Amino acid sequence: MSLAIVHSRARVGVRAPEVRVEVHLAGGLPAMSIVGLPEAAVREAKDRVRAAIQCAQFEFPARRITINLAPADLPKDGGRFDLAIALGILAASGQLPCEALDGWEFLGELALTGEIRAVDGVLAAALAAGSCQRRLLVSPGNGAEAALATSVEVRTARTLLEVCAALEARKTLPLAQAQPGVAATPPDLADVRGQTQARRALEIAAAGNHHLLLVGPPGSGKTLLASRLCGILPEPSEAEALETASIASASSRGLDLARWRQRPFRNPHHTASAVALVGGGADPRPGEISLAHHGVLFLDELPEWSRHALEVLREPLESGSVSISRAARHCDFPARFQLVAAMNPCPCGWAGDPSGRCLCNDEAIRRYRARISGPLLERIDLHVEVPRLPPTQLRTDGPCGEPSAQVRSRVLAARTRQLARSERANAQLDQAQTNTFCRLTTRDSALLERAVDALQLSARSLHRILRVARTIADLAGSEAIDTPHLTEAIGYRKLERGSGSRQAA
Repeated sequence: MSLAIVHSRARVGVRAPEVRVEVHLAGGLPAMSIVGLPEAAVREAKDRVRAAIQCAQFEFPARRITINLAPADLPKDGGRFDLAIALGILAASGQLPCEALDGWEFLGELALTGEIRAVDGVLAAALAAGSCQRRLLVSPGNGAEAALATSVEVRTARTLLEVCAALEARKTLPLAQAQPGVAATPPDLADVRGQTQARRALEIAAAGNHHLLLVGPPGSGKTLLASRLCGILPEPSEAEALETASIASASSRGLDLARWRQRPFRNPHHTASAVALVGGGADPRPGEISLAHHGVLFLDELPEWSRHALEVLREPLESGSVSISRAARHCDFPARFQLVAAMNPCPCGWAGDPSGRCLCNDEAIRRYRARISGPLLERIDLHVEVPRLPPTQLRTDGPCGEPSAQVRSRVLAARTRQLARSERANAQLDQAQTNTFCRLTTRDSALLERAVDALQLSARSLHRILRVARTIADLAGSEAIDTPHLTEAIGYRKLERGSGSRQAA
């Protein structure tokens, strides 16, 4: 037969769309052409495939070979189609039975010796192959990653010759085996001494998946608190962990197989660009906010970030996704992260400290805080002051804080109530669900209206106050939002009141 069809997968962002590798052999002068929007690395596959076939002791057909990568309007890049192209040539030339390729998908770059090399984005391809009820064949370097997708049968082969032997039923290829994970040992909240209000806010943020801003002088424990958030969050479900792992697999850094079940904690430097945060490039890759999907994104020294980099966070904070558009590419990356930001109250960092060491005037403080736009600030649910602790509370022989295990048990109980009520965390409630599940009494509604008017808050801030109050009520085991729950939630909007003044500091 002079026509063969082999199934493979491309990589577009974090997706793995199906690609049909169609190989046709015709008469005429020997030549080989690849069509279907191949980029340079794909066009160069003709030389790698020819050498690999010959090194495997097969005959490379001296005919006119046309290879179509369908769909034709999808750009193809990388060496991931080498193995599928080689098998298609062998099947079309009659050296391999075409029916043996049915029910398989192939991913792998070929060396000149016929060895199969690893490619990126294999986990997304494995999940997609499982949804199509096909088996997947990859290199041993990709086997452990592909094996995370339990819905698909994944086999590994070292060389093209081994693949051909298996397709002819002369050899059995080994099943891919997942790498054992490492038990998560996140930092414990017991290391944080004092800071009762900040610890309380951290618990509320974990229970309702709320965004958090910590404001305090240098060395007050803001980074210490932020690094303990993952330790009190609920364990991710397998679907959430696989989605996060697929994003890491498609990134330039790759996937850490030993920690794929752990929630990510991303801590980029404040000199990072907007592209580094949201992702992009000629071949779009996920940025920090997508790598923090279902985890925590910690932005330290928030006013020191460029204004442009901070403003790109506004849409993902609301929608939970980010769209990257380029001339020939359009990619959607998930970005349902939990933001924890930290900042000093003024340029010198000591505004409001009892020592009186701050020398910044009101105008300097106003300009410093104006680096963070109001629309971004109001998307952060909890604004918490983290004051400097007296030395007596920092003694090594002093009492430790409450351990993460105890706090996490309360967080899990509150999150269970939320999921039973609305199937999502309180911070992700839409407008209709907020109106339904965050009802107030007439007296509390009047209290909230007075607070919104006095603090000059927007409608978005009002709804976020309601969701935070709902989370506080869930932590207390209350079915309704009571006055103490509401007043505590209002107290977490302090930074929006008189921003830039020494009093607000």
